[in-house]
Amino acid sequence: VLRCLGIPTRVITNFNSAHDKNLNLSIDKYVDVSGNTLHLSEDSVWNFHVWNESWFVRRDLGSFYDGWQVLDATPQEKSKGIYQCGPASTRAIKEGDVNLDYDSPFVFAAVNADCVTWIRYSKKRKERIYSDTRKIGKFISTKAVGTNSRVDVTANYKYPEVKEISFKIPYSQYKNPLMDDRKILVTAV
Repeated sequence: VLRCLGIPTRVITNFNSAHDKNLNLSIDKYVDVSGNTLHLSEDSVWNFHVWNESWFVRRDLGSFYDGWQVLDATPQEKSKGIYQCGPASTRAIKEGDVNLDYDSPFVFAAVNADCVTWIRYSKKRKERIYSDTRKIGKFISTKAVGTNSRVDVTANYKYPEVKEISFKIPYSQYKNPLMDDRKILVTAV
């Protein structure tokens, strides 16, 4: 319909799409002290989810948020009392501006939530034991114009994941400066 009105629109597919039911920006899994899964959260991770993007000027949010906007024609959660999602600025999603209207926190979580595992000791006590910050929002894609090729638009939604760099420093070389600094606790292995 939007294309018929002359509004640029495209279909977007997000792989490993988070469904953050409670809008805490994480997908929470709970286990007991024996490692058995406790069904305490309605959060889930879908293999993929599809929505539309349309190109809008955002006078309501300011020109910083002009450009591609997420519109989900198949929302699974109510927003302001009705089933709707968007228009959420992809710029807001990328910048983590989750306090804006139009379902920015839900879309942010869909592409960038952390998957967190908790041990639940009691109703009042839990402990985070694992957090996967890279699982959600993979290969966010659209179809190329004029061909059946995939175009990766992940960079429109999130910054690149930080890569871990491993390096070794001889303990004897840095022992005294580090201990004098008291900023880093050095433990010999």
